[in-house]
Amino acid sequence: MMTDVLLVDDDRDLSAAIAQSLEIAGLSVQRAGSANQARTLLDENFSGVVVSDVRMPGMDGLEFLDLLHAMDADLPVVLMTGHGDIPMAVRAMQTGAYDFITKPFATEQLVTSIRRALEKRRLVIENRDLRARSLQAGDSAPLIGQTPAIERLRQTLRHIADTDVDVLVAGETGSGKEVVATLLHQWSERRSKGNFVALNCGALPDTVLESELFGHEAGAFTGAQKRRVGRIEHASGGTLFLDEIESMPVETQVKLLRVIEAREIAPLGTNEIRPVDLRVVAAAKVDLSDPSTRGEFREDLYYRLNVVTICIPPLRERKADIPLLYTHFLQRACQRFKADMPETSRDIHDFLMSHDWPGNVRELSHFAERRALGLDLATSVGSSSDERPTPHGSLPEQVEAFEKQVIENVLRGTHGDVKETLAALGIPRKTFYDKLQRHGINRSDFAAT
Repeated sequence: MMTDVLLVDDDRDLSAAIAQSLEIAGLSVQRAGSANQARTLLDENFSGVVVSDVRMPGMDGLEFLDLLHAMDADLPVVLMTGHGDIPMAVRAMQTGAYDFITKPFATEQLVTSIRRALEKRRLVIENRDLRARSLQAGDSAPLIGQTPAIERLRQTLRHIADTDVDVLVAGETGSGKEVVATLLHQWSERRSKGNFVALNCGALPDTVLESELFGHEAGAFTGAQKRRVGRIEHASGGTLFLDEIESMPVETQVKLLRVIEAREIAPLGTNEIRPVDLRVVAAAKVDLSDPSTRGEFREDLYYRLNVVTICIPPLRERKADIPLLYTHFLQRACQRFKADMPETSRDIHDFLMSHDWPGNVRELSHFAERRALGLDLATSVGSSSDERPTPHGSLPEQVEAFEKQVIENVLRGTHGDVKETLAALGIPRKTFYDKLQRHGINRSDFAAT
């Protein structure tokens, strides 16, 4: 059983009485008769609160407080004394005491202080654990977690990684479909035999997609001045990942079906047949098994790809994994923006667990980046309208003020680094400098912040 309170007092009778009162209130208590005895019972993993008398022989409570914070600066310590005065209380709070209580005190006062301190300690321990676990996540961040759904997904991926079967990945936008495809490649022997090649079928015009996939010879069409190796041939020996495959034109689907069935390719502009050795991983945002959502996607191509189907659960179905994912993304964002790691408050934790995350892992990652940049999140964590500041000025004036605040916050988070700021804001360099001039922002003011 974990100890809620380590009670340190040299007065045995008083200590026993306080301990009994705390236990009646539902708190578990361990007692020590001196600071020297107490420190042998503590380490940085202690998850409770220290309640200590100030006036004790040997090491007094203030010296003990300094010792405890040298061991763990976040350990909550409640000091109590029958000789309390304002200078001592001020020194105790400045030194980092969580609370200072003067004897005699009501039991309810001490219990209330301890419960608040325990909640703070729980958040500290939880944040430390999340940070430690996120450091082990690596590039598979969207798949870290301990919920049954994500554990089954990881087990399935490891089981089929070396089987060379083609895989269809289903999942909502931002759920990590490319991460799944990447892990299938990295966890297989193909990682040392060939490339991982990704192509978003919905991001290219129909006229370009076919050339990108199959390649072409010089002179195959107007503008084809030299030979180009297509994505399929470039992926030979490795893995070809086709995202948003439901967007692929029907004519291209017919040619892809031939490649998957025969494992050979004929680039545009030549009759030469070239063998290819590849695994195809396709991803779709819609249910390709349902004719009503499949649209013009060929049924025979669906069945050819559907050797194994991997379904990625959305974040709302594995909410217990959200704090760990958020901590991972927050650490990564703080490293990128050279910012200090903010603590995860109760408000932020409640928002993380109550939000539905329609953008899934991608939305969570962007939320963590905003937190790392110190942007105002009052509206994001569900503040009521009564708590929000009343806007002043016309709509254009409010928009200008908000834009200036965002730019300044990003500059503060990146310490004035132009490249990092441009990446975070997603705007061209010229636009960035135009906005600095318009808002009267001096970038050098943030270089040392």
